[in-house]
Amino acid sequence: MDPQRRRVVPPLLTMTYRKALALFPLLLGVAEAQVRVNPTGVNVNTQGATTVFLTFGGLAGFEPAEAFWCGELVAALPAAGLQCAPGTIFGQLPLRYDRSTASGTNGFTDIMTIQPSVTRRAYQAAEAGRNSAFYYVRRFRNQAGGQDQFVTVTCRMTGGGARSPLSLTDVRVGFAADPALLQVAQGSTPPDVVAQISYTGTGRLTGRWEVVFPGEELPSTEDLLTEATLPSERRGTQKRYTQLNRFNVFLPPVGRIDLPGPDPNRLPTAAEGVYYVLLRVETSSDKEGDSNLGAVGAGSGVISAGAVAGFPMPALRYFVGSGQESGAAELSPSTIRLLTPATEHVQLDSMPLLFTWEAGNEATQHRLEIQDHDGKLILAALLPRGVTAYRAPPWLAARVPAGKLRWRVVATDPQARQVGRSPWRELQMTRPHA
Repeated sequence: MDPQRRRVVPPLLTMTYRKALALFPLLLGVAEAQVRVNPTGVNVNTQGATTVFLTFGGLAGFEPAEAFWCGELVAALPAAGLQCAPGTIFGQLPLRYDRSTASGTNGFTDIMTIQPSVTRRAYQAAEAGRNSAFYYVRRFRNQAGGQDQFVTVTCRMTGGGARSPLSLTDVRVGFAADPALLQVAQGSTPPDVVAQISYTGTGRLTGRWEVVFPGEELPSTEDLLTEATLPSERRGTQKRYTQLNRFNVFLPPVGRIDLPGPDPNRLPTAAEGVYYVLLRVETSSDKEGDSNLGAVGAGSGVISAGAVAGFPMPALRYFVGSGQESGAAELSPSTIRLLTPATEHVQLDSMPLLFTWEAGNEATQHRLEIQDHDGKLILAALLPRGVTAYRAPPWLAARVPAGKLRWRVVATDPQARQVGRSPWRELQMTRPHA
């Protein structure tokens, strides 16, 4: 080969290579990227939900926007970073699961709750030959009107076992003998309490059982969150109530456990009124769920997030009465008249619903029942004498499908025997228009 040609070719190749290196970040839109996340990749359960504690840093001049899960990424030009490729979106983070909040130094805590419907679609895509991993992409809006930024977390599908973050995906608290809400005679001992917990990962679950006495201020939604769901600066600020018992149990990587409640002899029944038994879950040390503040410039140190959950812990309510017979005669269905909601369309995003009715004073207590269109009981709540309204819990919107529901109010005696009822009333639930 001609020596001159040998001298010319390498410079040309070098220029092309350097040009490609210079253009590559611009093509991906990451040259000006500032917002970062930790962890950048997590193991998630393919057969159910998973919740992960994420820390974003470098948010000076940016505010968080929407978040999606998808199977493929493309350059987000003219924005910075990588965004979801059209046609590969598996789902969007619902507002009811959005527990994100500002935290640290220009930081942002995001509780990423992956729904089973998302992992199901990702699993089906993997079966069809696509990448077995999928992505969580959150957009950050530039408050000055400049270039937005997209930040990505890789979600690796696993069995939800030992290498997944320790997260609570479903919790139900009730009396072991009778899951329905019940009245307890004054001075008696209530039945055993049990918490049925579904989870991912493995580790120790620590916490305490507390009770709210009649007349005390009720806990807020934040008070009922697990401690690991809160950013570091807000941990230890939740309202405390009378402690009944503590627990410290090991959760093997099997995904489900029945956690025994407090000693029934310690449940108060001396005074009449409504009591609330609270499951308070504290932060556990879990390497798979750690979030490094220093890695994203949101502070210093590592935040433990074992036992994170995207929803507040349910409270078990029971009513203590005198246990005396009311002496009332058999009630007729017309004794109870339903008021609201009327027979109309109710959007699921308008929850929580307020149920109200009129009733005489003959019954000792009333039981509100809500069923789906197949007649399956969705919710039953027991109200003491004189209470004729019930505000449905926030989780009801997540569990009821769009379509027809029906509800009624049943009058019962101190032994929970039915002595009267209202007719069923239908309720049409609709989803909001996009």
